[in-house]
Amino acid sequence: MHVISRRKLREAAIRHGDLEGPLDAWFRIAKKAQWRNLAEVRKTFSNSDAVGKWTVFNIKGNQYRLIAEINYVFGRIYIRYVLTHASMTVEVGNHERDRSPF
Repeated sequence: MHVISRRKLREAAIRHGDLEGPLDAWFRIAKKAQWRNLAEVRKTFSNSDAVGKWTVFNIKGNQYRLIAEINYVFGRIYIRYVLTHASMTVEVGNHERDRSPF
């Protein structure tokens, strides 16, 4: 899979120093993957979930969420957010007014 963009992972690692290792591990696994659907994603990351068009990955023992859109046809993962569990609740709450998941 082609991960777009690693910059968001690096920025999150700078904001949250304990995330560098877990995000790097996630990136290395994801870029080697050849997922064709959510079921295949779950074989690698069993706690991942679909929320609308987004795939949500639990990072670092469920302390953080990586939210991405996966285009299985073209083999691309578009990283949208890396959030703490608490900030995800706020983020989702802000977007509920728009009726969109994030």
